[in-house]
Amino acid sequence: MSELLMPAGSIEKMKYAFYYGADAVYLGLVDFSLRALRKGELIDETNLKTAVDIANKLNKKVYCTLNIFAYDDDIEKLYNTLDIIKEAKPHALIISDFGILKVIKENIPDIDIHISTQTNILNSKAVEFWRDMGARRVILARELSYKQIEKIRKNCPDIELEMFIHGAQCMAYSGRCLLSDYMTKGSRQANQGNCAQACRWSYKLVEQTRPDEYYEIVEDDKGSHIMSTKDLCLVRYIKDLVNLGIDSFKVEGRTKSLYYVSAVAKTYRNVIDGKLDSEAAFEELKKVGNRGYCEGFFMGDNNTNSYSYDISKGLAGADFLGIVQKKEDNFYQVLIKNKILLYDEIEIITPHYSTLAKVAKIVHKKLGEVNVANTNDEINLYFECNNDEWKKEEGHALLRTKGMKEV
Repeated sequence: MSELLMPAGSIEKMKYAFYYGADAVYLGLVDFSLRALRKGELIDETNLKTAVDIANKLNKKVYCTLNIFAYDDDIEKLYNTLDIIKEAKPHALIISDFGILKVIKENIPDIDIHISTQTNILNSKAVEFWRDMGARRVILARELSYKQIEKIRKNCPDIELEMFIHGAQCMAYSGRCLLSDYMTKGSRQANQGNCAQACRWSYKLVEQTRPDEYYEIVEDDKGSHIMSTKDLCLVRYIKDLVNLGIDSFKVEGRTKSLYYVSAVAKTYRNVIDGKLDSEAAFEELKKVGNRGYCEGFFMGDNNTNSYSYDISKGLAGADFLGIVQKKEDNFYQVLIKNKILLYDEIEIITPHYSTLAKVAKIVHKKLGEVNVANTNDEINLYFECNNDEWKKEEGHALLRTKGMKEV
């Protein structure tokens, strides 16, 4: 069975990814990852082993990303980190830089190597090259079509293939972008894990001899977003890819919310396991943040429908309302993520269940019964619902708005 590989931007997100169906997660040490996160319980040299130990107890896997484009200073930092990696024993390292590969092969020769999508793997000979270099798995470029992937799988049966199936896409070849570097004068280098997402900015045109006159490119009340791609969503093709023999399905999103990771993992898990049809799954995926969905290059006809000209930030069909933390008598203590009003109808989701409920009581620890639970409050809620199956997994329950809102 194909592996579901989810992003883990923090220890907490990693746990929820596992609870909601991931077989494995990929996470990055702060100095060597393409996602330089700055909040939450970050993965660093102090807790990498903790993350791997948690995964092992759940019979899951952790892949550690060392996929920056490295300078000599980065290589020196890597040497100082080798003992930490050896002690933590992640199940694989994701690498794109030849120098980092050389250091790892010389110092941790027995660890599995996965080759990053940043190496632009587009053909069978490239796959064979990395196999001969000792790689266990290659992560294919997003620019491949189904037919091209099918040919690679046929030509290279003796190495694992991983591919992206969901999430944000770069206006760059397999993420190898210099826009951020240039637009920020080198202060936000994309391939050093600090992308400014310049492709999401709003742009205007200036004619050379008229420097003070601006010309609109494509303009509406949200701006001119000429390079902002829609998000990839291949949920309709999961069964085909399982039959093709793809070893791992990868979801982008280490900077996304705990809710995003959980809801996306649950949806793809159910599709892979045959518990949810692809069209119902597509509707579910609209409830998480997205810039509109497309199939990218997968069908071989990438076109203007792959671009989101009117928005730069993701919009969700449902709002994330809260995280259930614990039960107290008949109430549930909830960390509120978006405002909840008394008598609101909401949806409670857990790894295997989903139910509609009404917020019948809101109790503030200091103020007593109130009519509103505000963002970032830790507050006690009492739910009325007809289906109590979710209580079997209440320790991992999340709250979101009912149904689908207009976005």
